[in-house]
Amino acid sequence: MTERLYYTDSFLREFDAQAISCEASGERFEVVLDRTAFYPTSGGQPHDTGRLGDANVVDVFDREADHTILHVTDRPVLPGAVHGAIDWERRFDHLQQHTGQHLLSAAFLKLFRFPTVSFHLGREISTIDLEAPSVVPRHIEEAERLANLVIFEDRPIAVSFREKEELAGLGVRKQVEREGTLRLVGIEEFDIQPCGGTHAARTGQVGAILVRKIERQKQLWRVEFVCGARAIRGARSDFEALGAAAREIGCGPAELPGMVKKLIEEGKRANRERGRTMERVAEFEAQSLLARGEKIIVHAFDEGDAVFVRRAAATLAKQPGVQAVVASRAARHFVFARAEDAAGDMNLLLREVLTPAGGKGGGTKEFAQGTVPEAANLDELLARARERMARENT
Repeated sequence: MTERLYYTDSFLREFDAQAISCEASGERFEVVLDRTAFYPTSGGQPHDTGRLGDANVVDVFDREADHTILHVTDRPVLPGAVHGAIDWERRFDHLQQHTGQHLLSAAFLKLFRFPTVSFHLGREISTIDLEAPSVVPRHIEEAERLANLVIFEDRPIAVSFREKEELAGLGVRKQVEREGTLRLVGIEEFDIQPCGGTHAARTGQVGAILVRKIERQKQLWRVEFVCGARAIRGARSDFEALGAAAREIGCGPAELPGMVKKLIEEGKRANRERGRTMERVAEFEAQSLLARGEKIIVHAFDEGDAVFVRRAAATLAKQPGVQAVVASRAARHFVFARAEDAAGDMNLLLREVLTPAGGKGGGTKEFAQGTVPEAANLDELLARARERMARENT
């Protein structure tokens, strides 16, 4: 069993220990110490990194069978005395995020009775999963405000050790299954929770909490958040992005939502008008094809989307006796259509023509449509369709 120095001092940056063993594991080495300040991956929190003597510590994990912590290094560490140094920037970031999680989870529970069922501390953002019927912006704003209020009050955070049987009378936020002596992290008059992670000594060290996003995850609600330096970077990134967008549009950041809404509405109107224009163009192109007096019409438009091709095909199919296959080179979209009094199964024809080229689609005997991959030769497919229709009509 390894003595865990971080249990009682999360701010311990350097320490001395005895290296008990060092075993090769592929290109890495697994080092066991009698005592360590390195935190192993567990409870949603990633491991510490740093150095053991001249070796870089790249991973740390807990061998639960004997409660031994294994330090994965890039070179061997000789048995005997060794000096350890924690990557403090990483450690401090992690303790900010983890303490912030305790604050945020306690706030959701106190305000709305939404318990946290899981926590993940990521490289850029952290998340908690809440058990709740719904989570709306008001919930986020109030929980974030309460958690930050406790941060600004700079309340002390204490670590203590109690037996599991004692937890019931302490008002812990979430019961745990682990037996025996448990480590408790208590935030003065706000939260107490069994936890083995690294934490701040006072709430003020968290800096601030900023909730970034909420989304439904099956039966739970996932809340993304950042704390401390991450919150500052996130706010700065948001400000720069909003500023850049505002400059492009030609307004101030505060006016951006209104301007975006206006531009979206204008865009919708423009798209509707464009759609109406393209419908008229498609009908005109179809009438030009009908003017040739042919009953079998096969044609490829260089431009136009699927809607354009469908409109042209529908116009062609209104003419008695017409069978038509039209396509868009730009969209690689095909439409097979015929008049009600014309012969042929357009859905069957589509499969015979497009499927060998990797195309997909379907429809009815009168009207079918599909697309083909980039590698398909449109002219060859159109020639095949013309040949099939001509053969069926002889």
